Amino acid sequence: MPSQDTCVLISAGLKKLALNQECRDAFSKDSLFFRLFEQAAHRYIIASDRETLRDKLQLLRNKGYRLGVEYVGEENHDPHVVQTFVDEYLKSIQTFSKAGLTPQLGFDLSAVGMLISQETAYRNAATILSAAAEHNIPVMISMEHSSAVDKILEVYSQLAPDHANIGLTVQAHLHRTVDDLSAIIGYGRKIRLVKGVYNEAPEIALPRGAELDERYLTLLAEILEARIAVSCATQDPTLIKRIFDQGYHSQIQELEMLHGVQPETLRKAKEAGLACRIAAVYGDSWYLHFLHRLAESPENVLEALADFYDPSRIVFGAGY
Repeated sequence: MPSQDTCVLISAGLKKLALNQECRDAFSKDSLFFRLFEQAAHRYIIASDRETLRDKLQLLRNKGYRLGVEYVGEENHDPHVVQTFVDEYLKSIQTFSKAGLTPQLGFDLSAVGMLISQETAYRNAATILSAAAEHNIPVMISMEHSSAVDKILEVYSQLAPDHANIGLTVQAHLHRTVDDLSAIIGYGRKIRLVKGVYNEAPEIALPRGAELDERYLTLLAEILEARIAVSCATQDPTLIKRIFDQGYHSQIQELEMLHGVQPETLRKAKEAGLACRIAAVYGDSWYLHFLHRLAESPENVLEALADFYDPSRIVFGAGY
């Protein structure tokens, strides 16, 4: 295995590649990268369309998991693309409702119009929230890179008072979160606590390591003390063990992990009595999501290459 320093550089390199605008603009169903890695990407992207997704969600639900759903897409500048994204969520709500499913929906505000205007993001998010509420479906607003946080919090402050089914993702690695948290708690809505996936400068965020783990647990304790529903969204086995060891597992609403990432770890947590949510991602615009999953560990890169060679290695639901 490569050294720790090399692993850090591998992760940073993949994240840089994920954010490269030229690469992202070139990505489509007709691109070479899509054709080569579509099957390998399905370790993490569980379906291309909502009908296939529905059947797979039912399989996971039957295994005893709570469900989360996100349609891949982010940083949309084009009003037409934004509307298509919103329409997909509205149609998916109907599909899930007819199937008796109530998965937690998630999306970036940049996917529903933030890059056009905050008013557009607010209006589209409110539309999705209202439609989801009619079917008792919760919605979790994702967090994005540090430069977007102020605008996200502003839009959230408009949405939270009027939508009981809303929640917000909070990134532990950002230094500002220590100060932002009290105001977020004040809305009384569910919080999804993550470490944070974006590359940020040291003056903005902590790197992965012991200090970040301590901050995560400190923030978690503050949320629990305020009696706010909280989901611990982490793929880190060490952090999960500490959540159990310190007794937080009996207080949190659930442990959440992305589909395809360490399913055995999530299964063991469920077998230990903890409510567990699988966050499923679907759609064809999976470039960013796929590369971020590879960036989480060199093992994921190697597994993707093995999946490329032999796609039959990917068996849906295996490990759960």
